[in-house]
Amino acid sequence: MSLKLLKAENHMDLSSMKELPDSYAWASVDDGCLLSCSSEPVPVINLDDPNVMKHVGHACKTWGVFYVTNHGIPMAVVDDMEASVRKLFYLPIQQKLKAARAPDGVSGYGAVRISSFFHKHMWSEGFTIIGSPYEHAKKLWPHDYKNFCEVVDEYNKEMKKLTNRLMWLVLGSLGITEGDVKWAGPAGDLKEACPALQLNSYPACPDPDRAMGLAAHTDSSLLTILHQNNTSGLQVQREGMGWVTVPPIKGALVVHVGDLLHILSNGLYSSVLHRAIVNRTQHRFSIAYLYGPPSNVRISPLSKLTSIVRPPLYQPVTWSEYLAIKAKYFNKTLSVVRLSAPVDGFVDLKDHKSVIVG
Repeated sequence: MSLKLLKAENHMDLSSMKELPDSYAWASVDDGCLLSCSSEPVPVINLDDPNVMKHVGHACKTWGVFYVTNHGIPMAVVDDMEASVRKLFYLPIQQKLKAARAPDGVSGYGAVRISSFFHKHMWSEGFTIIGSPYEHAKKLWPHDYKNFCEVVDEYNKEMKKLTNRLMWLVLGSLGITEGDVKWAGPAGDLKEACPALQLNSYPACPDPDRAMGLAAHTDSSLLTILHQNNTSGLQVQREGMGWVTVPPIKGALVVHVGDLLHILSNGLYSSVLHRAIVNRTQHRFSIAYLYGPPSNVRISPLSKLTSIVRPPLYQPVTWSEYLAIKAKYFNKTLSVVRLSAPVDGFVDLKDHKSVIVG
């Protein structure tokens, strides 16, 4: 089927489907070892642990993903956000399309951004929020949008506090101090950081063994904090294990290392390749808080982490530039921006200015 025809089917009402359309039928997704055949689970880190920095560093280096507990975010805030996400995605498709993402836009309702790299659709729908949700919320609920906006604002506020804390734990585990990160601000509060909120819906699927919720990818962020409802679906790839399931743990959040942290750490902490699978009976929701640097800051390997023996591996790049490059090269982007990349793989950053979330 042509990509043009696939795009025409981008906004099907997945919840009403009794059979899997051919345009959503992938090859079998059961292609790797799952957690049941691994004796080593994804790390669970108690943020009140006296050795938390050491544990965070080890998890970043060995997994690129970990759970956090005792994170300080009130569960009422998380529960309200999940309820708002359900309310949004349970709207009729015609209503959701009123807040559809513009063809050249970032925020709003639509298929996941990485869809353009595949000839099959993913069994999911998304809603991206950058800054205030007001504009799109008013299209969804013309007379009842304020509650949604208040919930999103409160969730973003709590997530920003947590992510700032996690960033300093991650950087501290590398021996980095506030003075080493010029864009951290005089108080080290990282207040100019640029977050994005990605809401995801994975309806129950009539043929989950041949469907893909979200194809394998890395996040472009510094860190991503993920809340998932009580339905499994997230999987991460780990060398020697294949695909490892990351099931929901009540009260815990999942933290991913993103591509920009991979660059900042000069490759010491690798971004994690992950995907989402679907199931036959449960509707899964997830909320991803993607945390990036200020828009005008070029991210490059920190000088403390480079030496004659280990020179900088990546060229400096802003998040906007990186995302625009990723829109072209997808999961090869880290290789493209490596300083040791072949000449034909090196990119001129002046040619990459647009912003997407991926």
